[in-house]
Amino acid sequence: MSGGQVSVAVVGAGDIGRGWAALCVAAGWPVAVYDHDSNVLEEGMEAVKQRATALLSLSGADAGLVDQGVASLRTGRSLFHACGDAEWVIEAIPEDLIHKQKLFKALEPAAPKARIITSSSSTLEPSDIAAQCRNQHRILIAHPLNPPELIPLVELLPSGHTDRALIEVLKGWLRALNRIPVTLNKPVRGHIANRISAAVWRESIALFLDGAIGIDDLDRAVSLGPGLAWAGAGPHLTYHLAAGNRGVSGFLQHLLQSFEGIWEDLADWNKLEPEQEHKLVVAIERAYEGQIDQIRTARDRRLASILQALDTSKRG
Repeated sequence: MSGGQVSVAVVGAGDIGRGWAALCVAAGWPVAVYDHDSNVLEEGMEAVKQRATALLSLSGADAGLVDQGVASLRTGRSLFHACGDAEWVIEAIPEDLIHKQKLFKALEPAAPKARIITSSSSTLEPSDIAAQCRNQHRILIAHPLNPPELIPLVELLPSGHTDRALIEVLKGWLRALNRIPVTLNKPVRGHIANRISAAVWRESIALFLDGAIGIDDLDRAVSLGPGLAWAGAGPHLTYHLAAGNRGVSGFLQHLLQSFEGIWEDLADWNKLEPEQEHKLVVAIERAYEGQIDQIRTARDRRLASILQALDTSKRG
């Protein structure tokens, strides 16, 4: 493609697929979207246009590029029709290994021009997903966080067969979309961001079930406490800065014992009982009943504002 554009096909028109497509459309890239469910595909195409257009105000997307991307957005009538000319194929179907393996096997003939095929999987390994493929060199995980068009982090996980040169190509494409790729050194279940999120959520659930705090106050405590601090610096850097000139060594000398006491007291279960799940669901739904659309809009605006502030401070 001209002007640094990349031809993209997104397979799967659920929320993650829509976010990927909106991100690429807002950059003016030609995008085709395919889903085997025609109703999901129809709804998804409208959502992609809306989410791409929303980036005009949320992240300062270029109006000309957004118009160009929306104009070139097309519906894939089949897997072959969507992927036949794509340079980058993004898989965003539900998290089912068998279905992903069948899709990636089908993509070998359906996407002959694709330099790179990525899976958005949050838990699976690329070697398992590509197990039935003959040409595994162009396959890797590129896991976004939700919503993909706003949160810049993308976790990359190659397999032992992935062409290392293509990883660098993908990083270039992602950076052109203002994404920040990080590469895992080895597979870990849940990758990095979801694994940390799972740990924090388990403790959050445990605190609620134990009666220590209500749902809405807990959400405020996390988002305005460690969540806000970690937006400015990750967990290691946060504690490294906390002790001033003494750094993390000084921090650990004074507070390691306190942290070890907290770690010993943290939740360590790995399964929610049905009655616990019911209590959690009822409480969350009650806390935010009738407000989801407004909250989602406000959430997106807050995310965009935080990212703009971080970018401004970085450039300043």
